[in-house]
Amino acid sequence: MTRQYSALSLFKEGIAGQTGWERAWRSPDPKPRYDAIIIGGGGHGLATAYYLAKNHGITNVALLEKGWIGGGNTGRNTTVVRSNYFYPESAAIYGLAHSLYKTLSTDLNYNAMFSARGILTLAHSEAGMETAARSVNAIQVNGIDCELFSVEDVRRVVPIYNFSPGTRYPVYGGTWQPSGGTARHDAVAWGYARAASRLGVDIIQNCEITDFIIEDGRCRGVVTSRGAIRAERTGMAVAGHSSVLAAKAGFRLPVNSYALQACVSEPVKPIIDTVVISPDTGVYVSQSDKGELVIGGALDRIPSYGQRGNLPVLEGVIAGMLEMFPIFGQLKMMRQWAGIVDVVPDSSPIIGESPLPGLFLNCGWGTGGFKAIPAGGTLLAHLLATGRHHDISRPFDLDRFARGRLIDEAAGSGIAH
Repeated sequence: MTRQYSALSLFKEGIAGQTGWERAWRSPDPKPRYDAIIIGGGGHGLATAYYLAKNHGITNVALLEKGWIGGGNTGRNTTVVRSNYFYPESAAIYGLAHSLYKTLSTDLNYNAMFSARGILTLAHSEAGMETAARSVNAIQVNGIDCELFSVEDVRRVVPIYNFSPGTRYPVYGGTWQPSGGTARHDAVAWGYARAASRLGVDIIQNCEITDFIIEDGRCRGVVTSRGAIRAERTGMAVAGHSSVLAAKAGFRLPVNSYALQACVSEPVKPIIDTVVISPDTGVYVSQSDKGELVIGGALDRIPSYGQRGNLPVLEGVIAGMLEMFPIFGQLKMMRQWAGIVDVVPDSSPIIGESPLPGLFLNCGWGTGGFKAIPAGGTLLAHLLATGRHHDISRPFDLDRFARGRLIDEAAGSGIAH
């Protein structure tokens, strides 16, 4: 069977009628015991399984997914990748993710379709420009590439924006991260799944967690719809459903779950070659490789697990987009969806051991989960393998809420991006 993707293997399989490809990943029945269990078959869970095997040599791992691989937030986001955050702790964790994204296709032998097309965040007032200048200074000090743009710079990069006199959202300038961009969400999930499976990880779909096995005050495994599975180390990366599983384990998390919705238009010829974010309209826009305009906005501010969102919020998103780009007014919308995001008080993730020893957390990414997948996987894998924090993950431990050491990134992650 052909395992490695290359120009030569594509040619050989083309000659052979595409009959020799190995399955992308195995789907075995669960074993009764593993060295480690990972709950959640989205990007963070799959990345954790891969890095646990690759970086730490732990391959007797079960990845358990209630539905199908990539069927949650990983398949319901808007694919933006960036690292231009304000605080040093955030710059370190998102910077790690960003650096791994740049080589992800080579690392996984799977095209993740990372495109460094640049991220433009607009400023619509003099006060907005002052805030932008402060942000750029902090981001540059953190070692992240970022520039302050004038209105002329914005006009050069996005000439189709609404620069007409009297517009509700005039452009004064903005911030620009040239190395930011997008990746293909499905490809990221499938690439990690394939790579983890090749290293020996068991990917088990349609396997719902119904309870935790707790003995002597420690997590010793899980009870699932496919039977009990034991391990001394369990990692949990289930995004908006983190609080639900935490309740099953007997503790509470400072997490609220909200719907974050987006939509795509019919495909059109290339018209915008970067990602444009407007904090004032609460809208951001990019164009996919297929030509669809990907349009996102702010959270639905009612706690929900509905994966479709609601029409009033969608109406506001479309209205904001048309204020920014009247040229899009005749486009037809093709699809609309929502992901369930887990928001914590300081808009920063939670990474570390839970109040139940033996159960480790990766949650609280809010609207920033997709861009952080490689870092979230690397850091949770380190915790599972060593029982100790990586230097980058230590500031994001759950105990920061008791210590009062919050990392308040609401300004950097409050808008849906």
